[in-house]
Amino acid sequence: MAQSGLERLEVWQKAMAFVETVYRDVIPHLPPHERFALRDQLQRAAQSIPANLAEGYGRYHYPDQIRFCYIARGSAEETFTYLELAYRLHYIPDETHQRILQDLYRLKQMINGYIRYLRSQQDATGKRRPT
Repeated sequence: MAQSGLERLEVWQKAMAFVETVYRDVIPHLPPHERFALRDQLQRAAQSIPANLAEGYGRYHYPDQIRFCYIARGSAEETFTYLELAYRLHYIPDETHQRILQDLYRLKQMINGYIRYLRSQQDATGKRRPT
């Protein structure tokens, strides 16, 4: 099936891949006693990044799209905090920590770029500029 709409958005694709990485490379390292604390919080924060990008994409008003990108960026910072905590508690190895933080940094750059793009596409009313 051909990709359309949201699935073509590169920043959303990167955010989805990031969530997969968290599930595959971080969650299994967390101890069982963190099941209802750190693990759940980390999963929710990571999932919130592409979810908010998707919700913004579904809005047809640029200020709404931008607002949801800000929320996604905030979720990325929240995710960073939980990853940092997992590392400081020695739940994840240094190599995993460094690699996933690099991925998160690149994702945040992409979100910022998407925000700049959306701003450049709107006029004062929040609607698409005539072409």
